[in-house]
Amino acid sequence: MKPKVQAEIGVIGGSGLYEIPGLEDIEEHKIYTPYGAPSDNIIVGTLKGRRIAFLPRHGRGHKYPPHRVNYRANIWALKSLGVKWIIGFSAVGSLREDYRPGDFVVPDQFIDMTKGVRPATFFEGGVVAHVSVADPFCEHLRRIILEVAREVSGIRIHDKGTYICIEGPRFSTRAESRVWKEVFKADIIGMTLVPEVNLACEAEICYATIAMVTDYDVWAEKPVTAEEVLKVMRENTEKAKKLLPMIIEKIPDKPKEELCSCCKSLETAVI
Repeated sequence: MKPKVQAEIGVIGGSGLYEIPGLEDIEEHKIYTPYGAPSDNIIVGTLKGRRIAFLPRHGRGHKYPPHRVNYRANIWALKSLGVKWIIGFSAVGSLREDYRPGDFVVPDQFIDMTKGVRPATFFEGGVVAHVSVADPFCEHLRRIILEVAREVSGIRIHDKGTYICIEGPRFSTRAESRVWKEVFKADIIGMTLVPEVNLACEAEICYATIAMVTDYDVWAEKPVTAEEVLKVMRENTEKAKKLLPMIIEKIPDKPKEELCSCCKSLETAVI
């Protein structure tokens, strides 16, 4: 793929985040990929002097559940626009008491508990690549997000965490939730990180996610309800909209090589 650069920074909006306020010089791109259509048309605009490509992961109006999102098409489409950095937003449940609803987490690890039905690689034959995801997130981008968030009043953010990604769209049983917390020692739980994160790695795009805690899952005995999640989600979305322009302003043209190998992930992966 030889991208024509129209945007350097990609933003993938999760549940509740369907637009970026303040975008100027807006263009809407309908992109065709070898993997079908992305979740929606991609909105490209200018924010803080940078060209931004915005894609709502679930489509405008929340059309696609987590297991039906076309992750390959989404990442391919962003890459085709020249995107080098992706900030992903996602709503998650907490598996520990000190990660409270309303908190943000910038995870540094993940556990994949999806069921293998989501196409999870661009390398399905002809060329074989085994991409390392030992450190799955761009450390440079993670540090930028954390540095900015700590300066913003009203945002409580955690600098690490293991995100366990389940298939969905249902929530966990009590027994499952206790396993994720007590046996797997995960910190947060969601349904959309995988395969988005590893596809970004295969595309050599620097990727980090901002996980926005909406609930305590069901290990805390109180069942998760959509009403509860939506209330906290609305509050989290407002904080995310406040935070995003400040992050974009801090993103450099190129990542520091000592902090990130995302943009060179294929150098040692292709067989």
